[in-house]
Amino acid sequence: MIKVAVIGASGYTGVELLRLLVNHPEVELCAITSRQYAGENIATVFPSLGGIVDMVCEELDVARIGAVADVVFTALPHKSAMEVVPGFLAAGCKVVDLSADYRLRDVAVYEQWYQQHANPYLLEQAVYGLPELYREQIKGAQLVANPGCYPTSAAVALAPLLHHKLIDHRSLIIDSKSAASGAGRAAKTSSLFCEVNEGFKAYGVANHRHTPEIEQTLSEVAGEKVIVNFTPHLLPINRGILTTCYANMAGTIPLDELYALYRDFYAGCQFVRLPGAGQLPNVACVRGSNYVDVGLVTDERTGRIIAISAIDNLVKGAAGQAVQNMNLMCAVAENSGLHVVPCCP
Repeated sequence: MIKVAVIGASGYTGVELLRLLVNHPEVELCAITSRQYAGENIATVFPSLGGIVDMVCEELDVARIGAVADVVFTALPHKSAMEVVPGFLAAGCKVVDLSADYRLRDVAVYEQWYQQHANPYLLEQAVYGLPELYREQIKGAQLVANPGCYPTSAAVALAPLLHHKLIDHRSLIIDSKSAASGAGRAAKTSSLFCEVNEGFKAYGVANHRHTPEIEQTLSEVAGEKVIVNFTPHLLPINRGILTTCYANMAGTIPLDELYALYRDFYAGCQFVRLPGAGQLPNVACVRGSNYVDVGLVTDERTGRIIAISAIDNLVKGAAGQAVQNMNLMCAVAENSGLHVVPCCP
């Protein structure tokens, strides 16, 4: 059994990790931490776990947890993660970090968008944890930087187009809509029910912190520098991200051939679903699951391709992808613990 610790178990990502890991056939939970709820049973914090996870949240002790865990998930905010990850690595643990601290390979770019990096030497060691693009590198990694939710949705939607040079990336516009849970569980005025319900707004326009992460991944796939217009929006729903990407076509390709190209590109990627022409993604159809649904439209009138993806921001956008990465790192079936049928309705 793989002994697993969840650092920061009392956030939305933390409870999603527990929900998935408790049913993982190869996993034994050995520790969960929460600074805010130390000493309390996690089922008191999240009644949804009652009768399922009977564990007490503890204060973070890197030495103690590092001595008993094989894999550590650090579900902490950026900056907080980099303070503890080196200790877990030194203890011999495999680490899947869900913060932004190890996603950007260029420390100058990280410091431009976040803050000073405490251990930039680890950026070369960290593997970007998007299995659909970096599966083989993840298998040999000790530190995996779990991707952000928006970058996941954008990269899966666009990678085949960029890899095959089917679009002019200079025309690329990425428009995303996210559920309110993307803001985390901490109390914030902007996340209050009355602030979100019946509203719909853009935020972080032209300066969202996921922008350099999106550009880094798309540039690697394209083999040249890609700069995008990325605009996120807040939806008054609990879960989900719908990302719509627009770009000028570099040539002419029939829609059925485009879908065939996507199926070939994602062959063996069991969490990417391509419903087919005439059936476009809906966040309601991936809720609670690790799937990415991708749909495509070609607009001959404007000469543009529209690629659309839907994910659950807490699962494929966070905890589910983290478990998928752990499976690859530990040489178990990639879908272990992730046999979750989307909720419908």
